[in-house]
Amino acid sequence: MAKILLVEDEVNIASFIERGLQEFGHEVSVAYDGISGWELAQKESFQLLILDIIMPKLNGLQLCRQYRQLHGYQSPVIMLTALGTTDDIVGGLDAGADDYLVKPFSFQELEARIKALLRRSGSDTSTLVLQCADLTLDPAGHRVIRGDAIIDLTVKEFRLLEYFMQNQGVALSRMNLLKHVWDKDFDTNTNVVDVYVNYLRAKIDKDFEHKLIRTVVGIGYMMEG
Repeated sequence: MAKILLVEDEVNIASFIERGLQEFGHEVSVAYDGISGWELAQKESFQLLILDIIMPKLNGLQLCRQYRQLHGYQSPVIMLTALGTTDDIVGGLDAGADDYLVKPFSFQELEARIKALLRRSGSDTSTLVLQCADLTLDPAGHRVIRGDAIIDLTVKEFRLLEYFMQNQGVALSRMNLLKHVWDKDFDTNTNVVDVYVNYLRAKIDKDFEHKLIRTVVGIGYMMEG
């Protein structure tokens, strides 16, 4: 999981990328032009940036150069563009980008490149194995084991469990879970959190004497070993 800045002026593409990144557990800030992206980059620290090249006000190449001058090369930068010539690619790399994706691209390819760059930069915290009592979650292998049993989870169930395990002993409200596990624009009146907690309990707690997820009355849920 990483904190990512996405700067993309095409709203539909930005929404597609944002939702995909959130599905993989990343925290995403979105700007729709170069100037707004630059303002965010000055205010907050990001572990990775995804920049479109052709944007109003300040293009991706200019933004990348300014970011490198301010923050150096610790955080990787991926360039997105419809331009795919050798000169375009070289221009992006010369501006300080670490990688380059030509539109259209598959989200799986983008996520694979993000993981590779985060591993290279040492910013990838998503590979740390998490433990709670006899339950183990391996983000890199997308594997969950309790005792000797391998537990199959959907992507969303996995992300929910991962967030619980990252916050053991903390009472998490439904709003908190909606914000960090689901879309930030999700309908706050939904019962999706309760539904998915029940799915998770059926898989990781039902067949075990010691229950790991408990209800905190008036707040939400807590995981503790």
